[in-house]
Amino acid sequence: MARLKIVYIGGGGTRGPGTLESFIHRAAEFAGSEIALVDLDEASLQLVQQLATKMAKTRGADLTFSATTDRRVALKDADAVLSSFRPGGFEARLLDEQIPLKYGIIGQETQGPGGFFMGLRAIHCLKQIAEDMQQICPNAWLFNYTNPVNLISQALADNTSLKQVSLCEGPIAFAQHQAEWAGLDPAKVDVTMIGLNHACWSIRHLYDGQPLIPLLAQAHERLLNDPAAIPYRVRLLGLTAMMDAVPSQYFRFYYFHEQEVAEVLASGKVRTQEILEAVPDYWVHYREQLRADKPVLDVKRSRGGIHEFELAIDVMDAMFNDRREIWPVNVVNRGVLPDFTNDLVVEVPAHVDRQGIRPLLQPHLPRHVTGLLQMLGEYQFLAARAAWRGNRRDGIRALASHPLVFSMKKATAMYDEMAAAHRAYLPERLLRD
Repeated sequence: MARLKIVYIGGGGTRGPGTLESFIHRAAEFAGSEIALVDLDEASLQLVQQLATKMAKTRGADLTFSATTDRRVALKDADAVLSSFRPGGFEARLLDEQIPLKYGIIGQETQGPGGFFMGLRAIHCLKQIAEDMQQICPNAWLFNYTNPVNLISQALADNTSLKQVSLCEGPIAFAQHQAEWAGLDPAKVDVTMIGLNHACWSIRHLYDGQPLIPLLAQAHERLLNDPAAIPYRVRLLGLTAMMDAVPSQYFRFYYFHEQEVAEVLASGKVRTQEILEAVPDYWVHYREQLRADKPVLDVKRSRGGIHEFELAIDVMDAMFNDRREIWPVNVVNRGVLPDFTNDLVVEVPAHVDRQGIRPLLQPHLPRHVTGLLQMLGEYQFLAARAAWRGNRRDGIRALASHPLVFSMKKATAMYDEMAAAHRAYLPERLLRD
């Protein structure tokens, strides 16, 4: 089994314990490995490191955990770097969600103006991380989970020589979620999804060997008159029936934008406010488990669940232990997906083994879904370029190209307001023409 040094950037965050639980659960595949945690918050970093160490010891897992606030120290001799961090914390995400709503546009972590500014902040940090990696551990693989992963992967692919891949469980989870809503067994779902990250569609959709779409369409008809049904789920099941393909859940913000905005405004609360209410208890729970004889994380009191970033571990295992498996990845197209330019980062299945990542050739997507995807692809390219080396003018152009914006007046006003709000986390060039 592979004995690695894995650097986890953002390891002191609320998702850290769940991620390390995943590694401990699968310690046999990485026996003797070191996981070096890197974060800016030294207190939370030490807590996560101590909790992971104790969980590993009580379970007999042959893993060691180190912690440092000095990224360059951690990167020495690294084989793999796992990136998952949030520049500006949840406070910045709150602004990403609230400010666009003032302009009648959904505020969201990875989509629209909110996702755009999350991308600007994250790429500003990852540009520095990439420079450090190229100097200190140029042969290491970067496994990126920092959102929005498509913008980040695009920026890194266009501007660095790093071996890198961005990952998301969405292509595995989206159809399973719809099966659950329909009262079906998610374990019997057999689906392949392709496109862009958080903007993919199924091209293979089976349930226990039979067509899945008719079952989801029947569930949609049943739930239409069910007052207890969650509205966005009903809408997504209906979208599946209409398009004859399972969509990414994030398409709800495009095909049902008016309803999404109205529901958020009616609730008086955005998603980040709910998260911020829960964050203190996450840390209470982690401290409680640190004091326990045999710490066990409670899924209801851990950010994001227990086995966080399982796909990253799957892909690392397949690569470093030469498993020759197929997993969904975000990589440069290079002709794999014919609906997009060769230089665009796309989300497709790929062979993963010791030789690296080799995407599998895909068919065309249905014409009735490609228009929106291609607009999102052009936005992705422009946003990544603006974030890496652009100025205010480039940023406004990119934001104006987003399908949820399509207004120069709104793009300019939102850009300037959000850039001012996030000024501490942006390079100065993005604040001037």
